Parts: sequence; C-alpha cells; structure tokens
Amino acid sequence: MKGYIYTMYEGADPGHGWDLNDPIFGDVPTLGACVPNIRRAVEIGDYIFVVSGRVRNEKQFVVGGFRVDEKISALAAFKRFPVNRLRVSEDGTLQGNIIVNSRGEHHALDNHDNFAARIQNYIVGGDPVVLETPTQQRAGREETIPFLNHLFGREGERVFDAIGRHRKMTEPQVKQTIDWLRDLAE
Repeated sequence: MKGYIYTMYEGADPGHGWDLNDPIFGDVPTLGACVPNIRRAVEIGDYIFVVSGRVRNEKQFVVGGFRVDEKISALAAFKRFPVNRLRVSEDGTLQGNIIVNSRGEHHALDNHDNFAARIQNYIVGGDPVVLETPTQQRAGREETIPFLNHLFGREGERVFDAIGRHRKMTEPQVKQTIDWLRDLAE
C-alpha cells in the first residue's frame, strides 16, 4: 500500500463556500478527470488524500482521503454513476467528474486538453475520511502544516513546502495520515 496527496486548485476550499463539484467525497468517493498522473499511478488498496486549494489569508488543510477500490474507464463510470456526469446545476455551476458522453466522446462541457489521457483510470473509492464540519476544518487548518512537516521531515510554513503540488506516501505515512484525520473527524 502506498498513497498520494495532492493540492486542489486555487480557491477550492470547502470551508470557504467552495462546493466540491468533483464528487471526490460523494456517497461513493470518486476521482474522474483531475490528476491523471496520480490516477494512473495508484493501485487497488492505495490511498488518495486531498488538500484544499489556496485562499487568501487562510491556511490550507487536508480535506480528506479515501482508499482506491477500483479503476474503471470513464465510459463505465458514465453508465454506473449517472449522478457524476458533467452537468450545469441550477445555480449555474459545473458539477460532476465524468468527462464523456453516452458514446464515450469528449463531453461538450469539459474544456480541458489531453482528453485521451484523462478518460482512463476513473477511480472508485471506499473508506473515506473527510473533515466536513467547520470545527473539523478549523482543527485541520491549524494542524495540517505541522503534521505534514513532521510526516515528510520538512520545515516549512506552507503546504507546498511539505508536499509540492503532489507527493507519494509510504505505507506508514498513509496509516499516520488516516489516524490523524480520523482523530480530527471525531
């Protein structure tokens, strides 16, 4: 078992009104179009952890993580997870993480490049642990940087100093992170 931890894009912070439009932590955790390099590298039983994006005058935090249970194609995900299909919600925001249409073609709402590389390795997960409440998120903000510095043997003042944009994790690091998140989520 190994793990990966990555940082979401700027502004992607569920503690500041950002909606997890990519259903990373839905009823069934999934990771569809983002971080194709991590989705390609993970194996069944590995873990993926997600850090909030930068928000001005706010500390980033580990939002949560989940175990990789399956890797399927985007077309298989389209059939299996209709709620995760790309769509525009009632409030006008883009929702979902399945970037193909019913014929397996590039969905018109997805405006990213490298479509062929992004439709492989749709991740279906299990055993999620997520910091959802404001109290849990505040604790996560205070503890994330010291925790990551200790976990990776770094000294820094930002998440980037500890992990860069993403980082591979060993089995003991994964277990420590799961335990830490579960303690914060209680």
